[in-house]
Amino acid sequence: MNQIDKNQIVTVTFFTFTGARNRWWIFGEMGKRSLNDANTEGLTFAKMLGTGSGNGFSIRPDFGSYGWLAVWDTEGVARDYFEKNPIFQRFQKRSSGYFTVFLRAVAAHGVWDGEKPFNVTDTFDADSPVAVLTRATIKPSQLHRFWRFVPTVSRSMEGKEGLIFSKGVGELPIVQQATFSLWTSAKAMMDYAYKSPEHAEVVRKTREWNWYSEELFARFKVFDVEGNVDMCRQIKDKLLLK
Repeated sequence: MNQIDKNQIVTVTFFTFTGARNRWWIFGEMGKRSLNDANTEGLTFAKMLGTGSGNGFSIRPDFGSYGWLAVWDTEGVARDYFEKNPIFQRFQKRSSGYFTVFLRAVAAHGVWDGEKPFNVTDTFDADSPVAVLTRATIKPSQLHRFWRFVPTVSRSMEGKEGLIFSKGVGELPIVQQATFSLWTSAKAMMDYAYKSPEHAEVVRKTREWNWYSEELFARFKVFDVEGNVDMCRQIKDKLLLK
């Protein structure tokens, strides 16, 4: 069992961009990966992420939406960054809206670029709001099989009880893919994961064909959501966060 680290937190931010100039600007920033500055105090792991259209894995990119995942030594350094960092503030100003989800890991398995970025920082509670991150690097020889079956699972999430938000994200189109989702409770998420025939089938095929060269699965307890878009308030209300 993983030892609990009370300090580390994880944040996931989603930005929305409108207009050709802003969309071209953020596309260039993805190449620079400017938010991933290794000199940022307390930042131990970070990934700038493109997104797919729809609510899960999609081969079609969404050029108006981008994500940023960050792992912090403490909540204090994360809050200070979001309030004062000029790079993040520039992203805020260029975007038409953004929201950040504050998380503590309750379970994490696998690696991301050879690293284990998430420490367990809280205990599992089936009745608490939960975020789920699944991420994988797909073997080139398995790309056709992956993209044949997995989008069906993404579509099966639509309208599921307890699902508040989901988005397909990734560092590289087609090859490196992840899904981030928010649920009203871990129980609602597990009901989908274990009772959905589409999900069960893709899990079976994953084992049968060994799709991935690297994979990671993590669950998080949600303890705050901040941002300047209406969705932020909607998410907080649905998660019953104060």
